[in-house]
Amino acid sequence: MSAEIWNNAIERMLGRMKDTAGRVGERFPHWANTDTGEWVTTPDGDWTGGYWVGMHWLAHRATGDAKYRRYAEAWVERLRPRIAAQTIFKGFPYYYGGSLGEILAGSETARAGALECARSLVKLYDPSLRLIPLGPQAEEGAHIGATETSIDSLQAAPFLFWAAREAGDAAMRDAAFNHADRVIPLHLRADSSFIQSTSLDARTGELVRHYTHKGYSETSTWGRAQAWGILFSTMSYLQGAPEARWLEAAVRGADWWMAHVPVDKVAHWDFDDPAIPNTERDTAATAIATAALLKLATVAPETKRTVYRAFAEATAEALVTRYLTPTSRDDRRVPGMLTESCFNKRPDARPQDAANNCEFIVAAYYLLESLTVLSGAVDPKAV
Repeated sequence: MSAEIWNNAIERMLGRMKDTAGRVGERFPHWANTDTGEWVTTPDGDWTGGYWVGMHWLAHRATGDAKYRRYAEAWVERLRPRIAAQTIFKGFPYYYGGSLGEILAGSETARAGALECARSLVKLYDPSLRLIPLGPQAEEGAHIGATETSIDSLQAAPFLFWAAREAGDAAMRDAAFNHADRVIPLHLRADSSFIQSTSLDARTGELVRHYTHKGYSETSTWGRAQAWGILFSTMSYLQGAPEARWLEAAVRGADWWMAHVPVDKVAHWDFDDPAIPNTERDTAATAIATAALLKLATVAPETKRTVYRAFAEATAEALVTRYLTPTSRDDRRVPGMLTESCFNKRPDARPQDAANNCEFIVAAYYLLESLTVLSGAVDPKAV
């Protein structure tokens, strides 16, 4: 596929980043109205702020322009209020905002903040559960109890694996290993789909129930849960330990995704919504899966690597050509917005997350990561 497609899309996204910086001031972009380009923002980044910082680390690597590094280093410092939060999801902002700064730019500022967050995060490890639970301040999770976990929380494993290497901390590595080795099999179902959430017994750590709290129903396959499962199983394998069962989980999840996603490659918000095809797409889940497939294509069994790479390229092309706003006199929207992300359609969604058909900073990050990988600027195994 022509590099011109990827480079043109990157340029559009860099333009939108400049536009966004002018709109949000010192607040973090969360999601935006794609008609107006205006952002709903958060003061401390919530769980998504690191993706805004991470986009600048990617831009710095792709372009070599020092302004992106300067911007990222200033913004990673604004994430500091998240370090004390009692939630596993603080790993998201500090991996994408902090760890990537060290990985892609050798930033000591980013590294120091990420290590401080990792040391705080590992204190939440619960040996009776053999993982880090969501935590009492978990975004969209605090209301469901203290012994809950989710496939989303698997993100903590690659973050802690990175931090353990940087700090030479064997105990942190053990916690990361146990977390991944517990979360992956808890959420991978027999049919190779990933269920989002799990309740555990506080005393024994044994399974109480499975459920989906953001999808169509308690047993449905929420699009983003499937994508997270593929991505973070792969990243745990790459960042942590070459555990064959983690790679197998990623491969099974990827094969399930490719077998169930629509022919045009862009997933609906939940694979089991009975209104399909007349329901929301989710470019966020789709962009996450694209990034996951590009990583998996580097470590999967040889016979599958070209399949995953080709599917990722076709998905990225679908996102770029049909959902990334163009530079055109006939389209008055801001260029470079990835449209049609869907948070969830549940009535108990947080007010700041009650958005569908929007631009989502998480989706934008994963599309930009995928594009910089496809253009050859970024090694998918590194990030």
